[in-house]
Amino acid sequence: MGKLVVVPTPIGNLEDITLRAVNVLKTCDLILAEDTRTSGFLLKHFGIETRMQSHHKFNEHQTAMHIAERIKAGETIALISDAGTPAISDPGFLLVRACVQADVEVECLPGATAFVPALVMSGLPNDRFCFEGFLPQKKGRQTRLKELAEESRTMVFYESPYRVLKTLTQLAEFFGENRNASVSREISKMFEETIRGTLSELITHFTVNEPKGEFVIIVEGK
Repeated sequence: MGKLVVVPTPIGNLEDITLRAVNVLKTCDLILAEDTRTSGFLLKHFGIETRMQSHHKFNEHQTAMHIAERIKAGETIALISDAGTPAISDPGFLLVRACVQADVEVECLPGATAFVPALVMSGLPNDRFCFEGFLPQKKGRQTRLKELAEESRTMVFYESPYRVLKTLTQLAEFFGENRNASVSREISKMFEETIRGTLSELITHFTVNEPKGEFVIIVEGK
């Protein structure tokens, strides 16, 4: 029997990939990639010639069980996303669940994920925290914010540059503008930056400075 290997890929600097990850991608039978064009650059950089197949949020419902059966028949298949660790705010959970249900071996390599460096760099308590990922864009957003206003642990959010200011404004509305927070962007890339302060101060900063890149927002608990 083969196995599913979940392989984290760099979130910015290509040197962040592990030697083990490169070896797995070179020797597996197939690589499932969120976007084969994006992953093609990574594979070319490291001389990886393994065949790729598209696996993303729009097709994973239909293909997960089929892939699990292929692994059960003897193939070793690697799963990667565009950046970071698959299944963490990325496709992957459904396939892992299908493999577990089919009694197929699943292995996840340690590696890059954006929220860990952002949390550590924030200077906010990280002995206990909750990972929220992306807030609901519409339905359920305000309900979730009301619930999180009472959360005592440090909170971790992902956000796009187009919604950072809106999200910070809503966090200030529900949590209070004096709540301490930290915003990291472009982690491990050339223009990496972390800005710390109250939610009010962060709103002022990103009103003046246009948000660019991928963001992680860390907010202290109540």
